[in-house]
Parts: sequence; structure tokens; C-alpha cells
Amino acid sequence: MSEGRWHRRHPIAVDTAIALCFTLADTAATLTGATWWPERPGTLAWVLLGAQALACLTLVARRRAPLTVVAVLGAFTLAVTLLISPLDALTPAHPGNVWAPFSTALAAYGPVFYGRTARNRRTAYLVLGLFTLVVARPWEPSFTVITVGLLRTAVGPLLALYFDARRRLVCALTERAERAERERHLLAEQACAEERARLAGEMHDVVTHRVSLMVLQAGALRVTASDEATRRAAEELRAAGCQALEELRDLVGILRTAPEDDRTPTPDGLGALVAESTAAGVPAELVERGDRSLASPVVGRTMYRIVREALTNVHKHAPGARVAVRVEYEESRVCVVVRNTAPAGRPDSELTRTGSGLGITGLRRRVELVHGSLRAGPEPDGGFCVAADLPAYVPTAEAVA
Repeated sequence: MSEGRWHRRHPIAVDTAIALCFTLADTAATLTGATWWPERPGTLAWVLLGAQALACLTLVARRRAPLTVVAVLGAFTLAVTLLISPLDALTPAHPGNVWAPFSTALAAYGPVFYGRTARNRRTAYLVLGLFTLVVARPWEPSFTVITVGLLRTAVGPLLALYFDARRRLVCALTERAERAERERHLLAEQACAEERARLAGEMHDVVTHRVSLMVLQAGALRVTASDEATRRAAEELRAAGCQALEELRDLVGILRTAPEDDRTPTPDGLGALVAESTAAGVPAELVERGDRSLASPVVGRTMYRIVREALTNVHKHAPGARVAVRVEYEESRVCVVVRNTAPAGRPDSELTRTGSGLGITGLRRRVELVHGSLRAGPEPDGGFCVAADLPAYVPTAEAVA
């Protein structure tokens, strides 16, 4: 599993780890005097250190409640600032430091990046403005404090704006690519329909002409023949020719007419295949893992034909066996495995002779067309296994070509 995919699937775990890292870093930085820690810490300092740790741990909720995280860290920074001045309850060892913990940099990133709507953005900018005032302390003029404070609260929102713009651009480009692919698919279907109509017309013109001549000659022979056997044979030939013309007309009509309902096999039909196999006397079960939508249409049709061919072979060659069909959908690949146990009886010789013997060969060619791999062979327990490893995405235009 790739790092980016793990990050998307486990955001809470990632945020928890980030919050812990920032909490430990801020605690260490405070104890070394990088922020507000006094030379002689008392009870108040240790209580504030614990409060700071709790405030930094709120980064766990930086995706779900980014404004709340900013508010908590801002309130802590304001409390420390007031305790230092004007209350003089706390005297830091280095008065020229920024009192806010480093976690404020990450907290300032959230409201801009995760506030998708315009209203949320306006609220986020208002809260971040107040947050900047608290961190930079402009009422105590110090070039270092103001500069560091501005950087602490500005870098996060700027990065958020950049990543948000990049994300929108990627989504727009992806949508444009998908739309272009759909248009190519429609153009390919239109070209196929036009070519099919052209071939149907040529076949109709050529074959109809020749068969019509045969019918006319058979009719003439029936009239002019002197013996009954010849006339009867000519009549049978003429009738067969007429029937061929009728069937040819029906076939040409089918070729010229686009199908009204799409019966293209898809992964949704795997359950029906397994149910039909079980009803026919070969117990089968289907196990699917992942999202079916990850498989593109071409890959879905290939999966369907692999499972159908494998189940057909089990019916012919392994009577009494049990079949397990396992399909795993991932972002980059789809794995199909059809495994059957050893047969419980002898196969029907007449049934096994009905096949062409090229089923697995045809499947291998079909799998190679989509840049996949197929493995088929006997198992140590006497069963048989057909396993295919397919790419999850194959461009439709490429498959049509």
C-alpha cells in the first residue's frame, strides 16, 4: 500500500502522530528556553506547561475543527502573554521570544485548507487575523517578535492556498481527461456502427445477388426439367435459396440496428454466474474485496469472461468439484482467481468433446490485450486454478482500437 493511500485511509492516526510530535517538540523547546520558560520555574510554570501540551494535542482535530484548534492555541498564547505582562505573574528567561508554541504554524494551515466554502474562508481569515495579533504582540514593538509571529501565522495559510489551488487544478484536469475519454469512446462506437452498417450493406448486395441468381436458375430448372427427380431437387434448392435470403435480410437488419439494451458483461454479473453454476450442480462461492468501480469497463468485461470460461471448464472436466471465485479490486490492479477442488467423479466424454480446446489460449490472448497476465494449471490437491492479474484501468479508446 502506497504512503499517500495509507495517509488518506488513516487520517486520524496521521493527525495523532503529528500532534504528538508537535507536543513533544514544543515541550522540549519550552524547557530549553526557546519560548516563555522562566529561569526558576514554579508551580504556575509547570501548570502552564501541561496546559500547553493539552493545547498542542488539539492538533488531532485540525481537519474536523480547524477553527477550534486555532482558538485553543490562541487562548493559551493570550493567557501566557497576560500572565507575563501586565500581571507579572511569570518572568520568562528570554523576554524577546515569541510566547506561542510552534504548533501554531500547523494550526494556521487548517482553517484555509479545510474551509472550502467562501463563508468559511471569510471566517477563517478573521480568526487568523486575531490569531496573528496575539502571536506577534504589536503592542510591544519588537522587530524580531513581530517578524517571527507573522511568519508563524502566515506561512501555513499561504501553503494552504497553494495546495488548495493545486488540488483544484488536478481535479479540473482529471475531469477534462475523463470527458475526453468518454468522447473518444462515443466516437469509436459511432465509427463501429457506421462500419458495421457499411459491411452489412456490402454483404447484402453481394450475397443477395448471387443467391438470387441461384434461386432463379433453380426455378427455371424446375420448369424445364424432364424428370420428376430433377424437378424435385430444383424445387428444394429454390426453397433453400429463398430461406437463405430471408435469413440474410434478418441478419442484415440486426447488423444495421444498434442494440437497444446494453448486455455487455460487467463485474456485476459475476454473482449471477456463480448462482447459475450452483444451480447446475457445481457449488461455487464468490468473494469480492475492494470497490468494483475501480475496474474500468474493459477490465470488467475481461474479468467476466475469465470467470465464465473457468466455470464452464469445471462443469465439463471436474464434476462434483467445489469452486471458489475470489476477486480483489485495488487502485492499480485487479486480481481474479478461480480455483476448484479435485473432481468427485469421471467427466462425461461426450461433453468434453464439445469444446474446442482453445478456451485458455483465447483467455490468455484477451488478458494480454489489456496488458495483464494469466496463469492456469493443476493444483497439488488435484484441483485446477485460473488466476489473472489485470490492470485496474485500461483506456476505452485503446481497447476499441
